[in-house]
Amino acid sequence: MNGPTLYEPSATSWRVALPHTAAAVPAARALVRSALSGPAHPADSDTAELLTAELVANAVEHTAGRGPIELVVEVLPTGCHVEVHDADPAPPGGLTHPDLPAPDPWQEDGRGLLLIRALSSSCGHRPTATGKAVWFRLSGAPQRLHPA
Repeated sequence: MNGPTLYEPSATSWRVALPHTAAAVPAARALVRSALSGPAHPADSDTAELLTAELVANAVEHTAGRGPIELVVEVLPTGCHVEVHDADPAPPGGLTHPDLPAPDPWQEDGRGLLLIRALSSSCGHRPTATGKAVWFRLSGAPQRLHPA
């Protein structure tokens, strides 16, 4: 696979197959940035990009390279929902456990799931027919009414 393959586009959701390499991270960020670029979208695109990059990087780093990683982005009237699918059925350690110790300040890694838990409205994982999906949801700020 040479790069991302886009399929199933619609006005509100995208599903993209990404290579199981580090090149998937900037491609995923670009898709999320594009999906959330509309002026009426309520979710923070910078936060969505950051959290998407963390999920995709975790899938690349912590799962065996059996097939592509899939990115699903749903643009909702109240925010966005992002999922990353991979072939490893093992749940991501620490995503839904609030009692984990703080990451080592001297290490470069170990903060991704903490960021996802802290910055998303909700997050989790679920089994799929081919592995698992790890997801987060961002709620958008209410739109401001402008005086006439």
